[in-house]
Amino acid sequence: MRLYRSFALSRKALLAHRLRTGLAILGIVIGVAAVIVMVAIGQGAQREVLSQIEAMGTNLLIVNAGQVRTFAGRQRRMTTATTLTVADAEAVAQGCPHVAQAAPYQSKKLQVKHSALSVQTTVVGTTPAFQDIRNFYPRSGRFFTREENTASLRVAVLGYRIVQNLFEGINPIGEIIRIGRAPFEVIGVMERKGVNLSGTDEDDQILIPIRTALRRVFNLTYLGAVYIRGTDSETLDEAEEEVARLLRERHRLDRLEKPDDFTVQNQVDLLEARREATEAFTMLVGSVAAVSLLVGGIGILAVMLMSIRERVHEIGLRMAVGARRRDVLAQFLLEASTLGMLGGLVGVLIGIGGAMGVGRMTQWPAAVPGASVALALGFSLAVGLFFGVYPARRASRLDPIEALRSE
Repeated sequence: MRLYRSFALSRKALLAHRLRTGLAILGIVIGVAAVIVMVAIGQGAQREVLSQIEAMGTNLLIVNAGQVRTFAGRQRRMTTATTLTVADAEAVAQGCPHVAQAAPYQSKKLQVKHSALSVQTTVVGTTPAFQDIRNFYPRSGRFFTREENTASLRVAVLGYRIVQNLFEGINPIGEIIRIGRAPFEVIGVMERKGVNLSGTDEDDQILIPIRTALRRVFNLTYLGAVYIRGTDSETLDEAEEEVARLLRERHRLDRLEKPDDFTVQNQVDLLEARREATEAFTMLVGSVAAVSLLVGGIGILAVMLMSIRERVHEIGLRMAVGARRRDVLAQFLLEASTLGMLGGLVGVLIGIGGAMGVGRMTQWPAAVPGASVALALGFSLAVGLFFGVYPARRASRLDPIEALRSE
């Protein structure tokens, strides 16, 4: 009953000065809403990273020719090498117990024509194993076979965007395109894949057999990369060690005492790099937004001090008729915590709406985790209590006689 009466008094006191109360909780509202929006965008970005990693393929290793480093989740080639070959990819697939499949990979930007239309796109040479390793299958038609690769046939599988740019609603299967000067028969269209972790649009590419690409299109004898699928995610580190050891042996690096002319990248390493980048971004913007909560706390402190100054006579009267110091302390702590909770609740509603709005307008993924909502509400309550302690203690220590004498 006493708690109910205290709450009724707090409500009456806060509603008596609505503008002041609204301004006091505004800082809390802005802080909580900003934290919710920023955390939602950060969480959504992390989920997007996970989905992109899964879309790249499971148990994935990538061997790049030369030295490659990852900065903020993106690959940057530091040196190049011409020692990685198709024979290396075949040796990895056959000679590493923890490797299930390996697909050679080489690409180049080339002009591609069909009838009067032409586009500049990425032409990729690889093998049929690329489908299983990258979880990248034809939407219509088919992928080229091992026999077509061995025979260096001129067949091509188009990315979704190439079909849009070159064929304008025409079924491309069976059509002839020219890659450079060489004619190729279109045998399939790949499913939509989107942009990968390196920022490359995988729908804007054409896949052809690796032997055809090296001999008849690129005029090269070496690879840019080898994509590898491990037998199990638990043994991916062992697969990485086996691949590195085999390539060092094949390239005679140990005998010549030379550094690696290749880089083996683990799918887990890619995931961790991107996750660290998104977490750092979330923490940065979240901490900046949290400053608004402190500003809102200062507003609560100012409002409570003004309230006590205006209600000195009321406090003295209550204490004169039997109210204890702890009753007065609880009264003003309740008012401060009410301000904090009101600001938190309104801020959460605005934050959830803002996160959804930002996601729709910018096409950024946004996810509002329940933990962040609970944390924001708890923090806003804590801010209200923290900045309400001093005014409440000050009110509870007033001398009743002096308080009654005040006007």
